Amino acid sequence: MNIKELEDRLALKELIDTISILGDKKDFENQVQLFSANAISETISEGKTILRLEGRKEMAQAFPKFLQDFETIYHFNGQQVVQIDGDNATGKCCCLITLIAADSGKKIKTTIGATYEDNYIRINNQWLVSKRVGRFMWQDKTEIKS
Repeated sequence: MNIKELEDRLALKELIDTISILGDKKDFENQVQLFSANAISETISEGKTILRLEGRKEMAQAFPKFLQDFETIYHFNGQQVVQIDGDNATGKCCCLITLIAADSGKKIKTTIGATYEDNYIRINNQWLVSKRVGRFMWQDKTEIKS
């Protein structure tokens, strides 16, 4: 592995982590700038597509609506593998997502085990996500006791 490949791997890890951090802050305007202009984002749960978006504008409108009921969002990214081919790359990342919402006066924590399968493209020397397929593998809901 050469220095350039190491730099690319670090840049791709930082890209994924920054997307998660901006999502946690509900800073969707900046988050979508880390996707290519015509990127596709698809979310699959229980084998069914629950959200499919194309382009930054559509994402910037849909992400806040999709997450509006959650007062806390927290992504914890784990393993990531990438394959780099020049200015294109593919990768897979495992993620533990925690969502907290109020429901009938109770705080409900939803924990989701997810994987993200991404396609990346380097544009103007910056890596961006060109396609993301998020698969919610399992989820657990529990009430948070005070």
